[in-house]
Formats: sequence, structure tokens, C-alpha cells
Amino acid sequence: MLLNDELRNYELLDCGDGQKLERWDELLLVRPDPVAIWLPHNEALWNEADAIYHRSNKGGGYWQKQHELKEDNRCYFRDLTFKVSPTDFKHTGIFPEQASNWAYLSELISGKEDIRVLNLFAYTGCASMVAAYYGASEVVHVDASKGIINWAKENMELNKLGDRKIRFIVDDCLKFMKRELRRGHQYEIILMDPPSYGRGPNNEVFHFEEQINELIATAMQLLSERALCLFVSSYSAGYSCGVMNQVLQCQKEKLKLKGKVYSEELGIKVKDSDYVLPCGLVSRFEYEGNL
Repeated sequence: MLLNDELRNYELLDCGDGQKLERWDELLLVRPDPVAIWLPHNEALWNEADAIYHRSNKGGGYWQKQHELKEDNRCYFRDLTFKVSPTDFKHTGIFPEQASNWAYLSELISGKEDIRVLNLFAYTGCASMVAAYYGASEVVHVDASKGIINWAKENMELNKLGDRKIRFIVDDCLKFMKRELRRGHQYEIILMDPPSYGRGPNNEVFHFEEQINELIATAMQLLSERALCLFVSSYSAGYSCGVMNQVLQCQKEKLKLKGKVYSEELGIKVKDSDYVLPCGLVSRFEYEGNL
């Protein structure tokens, strides 16, 4: 399992009974987590929460505020700063387990020239900021939500990366990739973090199991001859590392590409314990050329 402790101002204090207790800067939040089916380890800590997220039977949910919430919150990955804010759909703007991918992304880019990065389902842009900061020549950031794109732009301003070449695009990720293929554009690194279910900017419906093969096949065709890596993160229940390995391996063979495919779980260590909260997985295709 990949663990990373480089995200500062964040701690997973405890988890259990289908919930997790996290410290985000000065906020102590309780959020649902269906993986945490064991018992909590430190029940006294939970009474200190500033807010608790409750799901609604009609979809979405709401925050039950125990204390006044500080609005201007920050988390840090190395020298980068990211905005943190509780949203109506329970997220905070950061998936902390992704710090493992950011660390590997920084290694891939550092010291190289002309590295173009495509970030799909790019959310608030943490990976986009990492790519730009560590020297990518171009970062194309694609997400279906205009509001989330604006949040990513805030992160760009926080990190004074406005002089770096980051393009923000509100679009359906698959449609955008198909246009890039027609335009002959290619990338050295592609990241995607597709949801289990979602909607595009024009109400397009996305189902992970129905579209993941086409997404990966299209992304692999966008890899240049100098390509380094394709990252695919997955949070969809029921799809193990073995399943995702075979999905990537099948597309790699179909397209007659050379390279290594491997998958690992992502996780977050619970503070002051030996416990770890599993948080989905990442599959990587490290490109080595055409057969």
C-alpha cells in the first residue's frame, strides 16, 4: 500500500463505524467512509469535532456544525499550498491519499524538458499545481465543473503559478480526449481520477464500469513517443488492483504498446496507531514504446 506523509496541516485522527475523523488545518471534521467498518480507537476525540457530515436519503447531504468554522484553511504539500473548504457534497478540495501520486509525478517531471501533462477529472488541481511547479512545459487541466475549475485557479494563484502554462478546460473528459486525438496533440504524462458516477457539463452521464475501457484506450493513444506514464486512480467499490491491472494490460496489448502495468492500494495512516485507512487504488502504465 502506498502511504505518504508529506501533506502538512492534515491528520487522520481516527476512523471506524463508517466514518473518519480528520484535522484539516484548524478544522476537525467527521465525514462518512464506507470502508471503515471496524470500531473507532479513540472515542473521546470524536466529541471535539467542529462539524459532522450527514448524508441525505435524497442525495447529497449537509454539515452539522458544532462550532463556528474557520473559512480560510490551508494544507501544504512540500512548498505548495492548497485551499481547504468543506463542501455540500462532503469533500474538502483535497484527496490526501493522492499525495503518493504527487510525489511520483514530481520525480517523473523534475530535470526533464518538454513534458506535457494532461490532468483529467482534475478536480481542484493539486496534481496540476505539482506538475507545473516541478517543471512541466504545459499542463492541461480538464474537469466538467466550472465551480471546481475556479477553485483550481485559486490554487494556482495561491502558489503564484500564473506564469506557468496551465490551461483550464470545462469539458467532458472523453469528448476532450477524442478532439485531442483528431488534432494530433500528444502528452508525456496523463492522469485521470474518474468518479464511480458523474455528469458532464452538458448533463452527460458517466458510469465507471461502462466507460473506463474507452477512457484508458483513448488516453493511451494520446501518449507521445517520449511518454512516461499514465495514472488511473479508482475509488469504485468492487474493482481491485487485479481487476484494474487487467483492464490496463488488455488495452496495452490491443494497442500493441510496450510498458509495465502495475496497481497499488492508496492509504492514509491513522495518527498514533498502526492502523491504515485504505482509500482506493492507483494503476500506472509506464510506457516503453511500440511493439
